[in-house]
Amino acid sequence: MSGEASAPPATSPRAPRPGIQKSSGAVTKKGDRGAKEKPATVLPPVGEEEPKNPEEYQCTGILEVDFAELCTRWGYTDFPKVVTRPRPQPTFAPSASTSEKPTVDDQRLSGSCSLNSLESKYVFFRPTIQVELEPEDKSVKEIYIRGWKVEERILGIFSKCLPSLSQLQAINLWKVGLTDKTLTTFITLLPLCSSTLRKVSLEGNPLPEQSYHKLMAADSTIAHLSLRNNNIDDHGAQLLGQALSTLHSCNRTLVSLNLGFNHIGDEGAGYIADGLRLNRSLLWLSLAHNRIQDKGALKLAEVLRPFELTHIEVVERRRLLLEKGSQERSRSPSTSRHGDSKTERDKNQLMGVSSFALVEKDKTQTVKTPKGLGKKKEKSGEVVKKEEKSGPGQSPTQGTPKKEDSAKAGKGKVTIPEQKLSKGKGAKTGSKEKRSILMESELVGEATEMVNPLLEPVEHRDGKVFMPGNKVLLHLNLLRNRITEVGLEAFLTVVQYQAQFAKSKSASKGPVGLLWLSLAKNCFSPQCPTYAMIQELMLPRDPISKCRHKEEEPVASST
Repeated sequence: MSGEASAPPATSPRAPRPGIQKSSGAVTKKGDRGAKEKPATVLPPVGEEEPKNPEEYQCTGILEVDFAELCTRWGYTDFPKVVTRPRPQPTFAPSASTSEKPTVDDQRLSGSCSLNSLESKYVFFRPTIQVELEPEDKSVKEIYIRGWKVEERILGIFSKCLPSLSQLQAINLWKVGLTDKTLTTFITLLPLCSSTLRKVSLEGNPLPEQSYHKLMAADSTIAHLSLRNNNIDDHGAQLLGQALSTLHSCNRTLVSLNLGFNHIGDEGAGYIADGLRLNRSLLWLSLAHNRIQDKGALKLAEVLRPFELTHIEVVERRRLLLEKGSQERSRSPSTSRHGDSKTERDKNQLMGVSSFALVEKDKTQTVKTPKGLGKKKEKSGEVVKKEEKSGPGQSPTQGTPKKEDSAKAGKGKVTIPEQKLSKGKGAKTGSKEKRSILMESELVGEATEMVNPLLEPVEHRDGKVFMPGNKVLLHLNLLRNRITEVGLEAFLTVVQYQAQFAKSKSASKGPVGLLWLSLAKNCFSPQCPTYAMIQELMLPRDPISKCRHKEEEPVASST
């Protein structure tokens, strides 16, 4: 496909001179064939000495037209066609309809699956750009590229035609031969796209330097990231864990992260757990089909319940508290009189620790403004705005004001539901991962200011400082790892703690922890009592189970 880029001057008279001169020198040995192939490798890098024609072209917003025109202007004689993505039959359709409809679809969309003709098989495996369209205005919503090599020049073409797609929500690249270099080019292309772009899937693209963490930089707007089947090992997991959070930075936009089918072991799981210590945006995490054993499971379980702060974290916490106190005193000495006692402030912080709202299957439910906060909003609304800014510490450490600032907004601008979880179109009973009820596509995150997790209320025990643990993570998938009953015990402790916490008064004032946990297909018997207890405790927390139960009740009563 891409090998047949621009033939020499005859077909591309305006091709840059330097490229042609280089190729002509190297053609002597290989003859005409060399002359055809060489220009593809010596074309100038994207964005430098391009032909003038592509620059003059104004994209129309119709991908099929724009992509074809730009490929032609860049000298491609054979390039992928833009086609509508074939829709598989829904799994929940009745058997009668599934037997009828594929025949129509086979002829229209995937007739190439037919084994009768060589031509149809060739067409089926030809590179294409599959698109999913909005039903109303037929604008491109998602792009799928599968199984052909996406080179630097193709990314250059995308950098021109993708920004005009105003409704683009997702880009999926499966086995497209990405390199660390082309990944960097791809990342620079993302900010050019519409602000509606929230999901990126790069599956089956192993990179030598494992530089996937660059997709989670501080300025990234990606909410859903899938990196399945990329041979990510413990080193790659370390980079991803650091991108989730460190003492001095934190990703505030990523809502779901899929790391299934990789090579992450105990050490890598420990790095991911470290990233969850101070991250308060990630709701959905899959580590299914990896190599995590008990040591890694213990690390992951540790951050989901109260854990001890390290010495460095304690020092940073003190610094943030001092800074916050001095800023509050200098800005509004009067608010402290009206205000909140320290304990009340702590409560409010806990309440706002996450600006997430939890949603049952088919209704979007947002966290209500807690009592008493409405009044306070009137009194100290302006002041709090300022405080929120200072809350994350304005420390060089927190260049990323965290979502909990609306926590701190416990006393002011209380829009806790800003980071909310809504079940969109995907909120059907089933899911891709069998019982994986909290699908990535159902989670919608919006960045919002929040307080530094180090400012959450803490507990002092025997001279040590304990944080309440990460209760923002709602979905954790550890299916098919190597966890034994030792790791199970650790997760049982987590589930017991979180279930008990959910019953306490503070449950309605913030996140309450895991709603879905998969530990199936690990190294223990399914009849294991510990596993049975975990399932029993998680069942009432599962939104889908609750919803089904509610749906069944009226049916039962009517019969």
